[in-house]
Amino acid sequence: MSELKSRIQSDLNAARKERDKFKTLVLSTLLADLRYREIDDKIEASDDVVVQVISRAIKQRKDAAEQMRAGGRGELADNEDAQVAVLTGYLPAGLTESDVRAMAREAIAAGATQMGAVMAALMPKIRGRFDGKEANRIVREELGA
Repeated sequence: MSELKSRIQSDLNAARKERDKFKTLVLSTLLADLRYREIDDKIEASDDVVVQVISRAIKQRKDAAEQMRAGGRGELADNEDAQVAVLTGYLPAGLTESDVRAMAREAIAAGATQMGAVMAALMPKIRGRFDGKEANRIVREELGA
């Protein structure tokens, strides 16, 4: 079992003991998503896969919160934001915009002159640590497009 997955499992057990319904719900949903991914891939999830699942869960909750705010349901949006806060605690340390900009420049210097090539070189390094949309914007700026 990956180190991150076992940490999530132990935190879930602790939340159950403390009768923390909110955290129990968030972590059990995350572990269910992870199990589905393991079944689809037919492998035990590595830390990288766990980070991908967490990142996807965060993105879904941010999108849901945005839609709920647009629909005038602020209390539900706040709930989604609280779930994002719990999930973010399991991601590795984030990267700054200048870090990503430097990585993009490296990829361009290595010969990647097209948007797709630069993003392909960049995404494995930043996945779960920096927003893909922001990385896309940075790459466009660096390519002068």
